[in-house]
Amino acid sequence: MSRAAIAGLAALCLVLAACSEKPQTATHRKADGHAYDGPATAFTAAGWKPGNESSWEAQMRSRSQGQNEYSRTGAMP
Repeated sequence: MSRAAIAGLAALCLVLAACSEKPQTATHRKADGHAYDGPATAFTAAGWKPGNESSWEAQMRSRSQGQNEYSRTGAMP
């Protein structure tokens, strides 16, 4: 088989693969809710109560301080 024939077959395969692609249309869009309205599961943090915005904010502050290197080492910037 010649190189031209192989190149032609490869081009034909690419064209046919593009024709079989399904249209990507959004059929249903779900509105996002508040982050603090999550469900109570077995993985829920101990200090957080679902639906309570202030406890969610306190939990997020606590988590971010756990990732702060200055507070973890006790050093001041």
